[in-house]
Amino acid sequence: MKLSAFLSPSRHGVYYFRWPLPSPDRQSRRTVRISLRTKCPDRAGDLARHLASCGRLVRDNKALARLRQDEMREMVRSYFAASLDAYVEKLNDTGLPDRSLNALRQELAAHEDAAERHDDLSDLFLDPDAFRASAGLTDAQWAENEPSLRQEMRKARRDQIKAILSAAESLEGYSFSEPAQTAPMPSQTRSASLSAAIADFKAEHGPQWSQEMRNKADAYLALLVEHFGPDRPMDQISRQDAADMKKLVQALPANRKTKPETRDLSLQDAIAVPGLPKMGVKTVNSYIDMFRRFWDWAEKHGRAPEKLFVDMKVKARKQAEEGRKTFSQAQTRLLLQELTENPSGLVKSAEYKWFTLLALYTGARRREIAQLFLTDIRQEGDIWYIDINDDGERKSLKTPAAKRRVPIHSELIRLGFLEWVQSLPRQERLFMSFSYNEKEGFGRNPGRWFGTFLNRLGMKEPGLVLHSFRHTMITRLAQAGVHEPLYQDIVGHEREGVAQQVYFKEGHTLAQKQEALEKFHP
Repeated sequence: MKLSAFLSPSRHGVYYFRWPLPSPDRQSRRTVRISLRTKCPDRAGDLARHLASCGRLVRDNKALARLRQDEMREMVRSYFAASLDAYVEKLNDTGLPDRSLNALRQELAAHEDAAERHDDLSDLFLDPDAFRASAGLTDAQWAENEPSLRQEMRKARRDQIKAILSAAESLEGYSFSEPAQTAPMPSQTRSASLSAAIADFKAEHGPQWSQEMRNKADAYLALLVEHFGPDRPMDQISRQDAADMKKLVQALPANRKTKPETRDLSLQDAIAVPGLPKMGVKTVNSYIDMFRRFWDWAEKHGRAPEKLFVDMKVKARKQAEEGRKTFSQAQTRLLLQELTENPSGLVKSAEYKWFTLLALYTGARRREIAQLFLTDIRQEGDIWYIDINDDGERKSLKTPAAKRRVPIHSELIRLGFLEWVQSLPRQERLFMSFSYNEKEGFGRNPGRWFGTFLNRLGMKEPGLVLHSFRHTMITRLAQAGVHEPLYQDIVGHEREGVAQQVYFKEGHTLAQKQEALEKFHP
């Protein structure tokens, strides 16, 4: 078997297996890429042959052609929405003859009778071939989903006829309590369903979001669908409904989908379980903000009549010790001693040592450090720096501003960081022992380790976490007189103001950032 199309070596000599995935739109080309964790071509060939055989079995399985229910409904809705527009336009231009309206009434009666008997009328009144061509369905997709699609087409045609007859009846009289109106436009005779509007919202914003943001949007908006139902028309969700939704979110147990007590329960049943902690105010407000952003988009794009969830965030009780703290100089001195000299024997891994020191001396986010490739440690002239980017598998950044170059502090170089990097074997990532988690990337292991580390040193307290290194860096640089736009460049924050965002897009040079970073003294 020729495997050249399936095998490819990485720049480090590790073989990867590639396999094309079925593409429902028959246009985009997608592949799955799997590391075989070997540099031996014979071993890679054996593994690739096995995976290729499995791939063919999966590819030929007709279950791959099965469509989700929401996909089918959106296909059918779009198809009948287009023809409804044509009907309404015809009504506005010349009206429909009585014989056409009578034929529609007879067809509607047939559809309603068929609904009780579950009869299929799609061939009698509809053109399945035209729908199939419009939706771009493959032979396999049509064969696998035909019964369900025909049923959805019958229901959509029934409701389309109702909308046409309603529009026609409005032309039979006049109302003198309001200004005279012509036949209503399609947007007035139908409303987008909640699930369809959410799908459009995510399709528009998803490509610009980070993976973390996409995961949040999926989870938060799924709660709306679970509560209201996927087919709930957007114009039937009121301000009172929004207020009730806010109360529901506040009543939900924390980590409902993962806790054994609640993960298999409905919303109301999960809320009724006694003794479980509720979601925190910050999480509740994160849900509310996503709902507000969705309805803001929906109102602007004609999917909803008004904006909801505006100014509905929960006010958090102000506390003296709220939020994350900055490490004091005494605390950072103790941490440095433990990390570099290890007097307590708590630092048993070089990876955790250097990860924590990088967090201290760069102010970078833990996910940014944990996902670094070996090749992200670079040199330009006489300046060594870390290239923080999302170029590569399972790498992501929180915002576009997070893509940056951060000089390596001279203290890190003095402690031997570059020698440690150069001593590593040929490997893809800098920290190979950190496992991947979809929510936290490669940052879960070092985050948990650091929490235990602080606890054993007797430094554990509310607000002191790994992310506190980021606060510490910003505080120390500001106290040293570094201008805000410069330290924003270093830590990957969006610079503020027209001058910074429009006229200074290139940002500061490595030399400028190095000079600023050298003012950081833990």
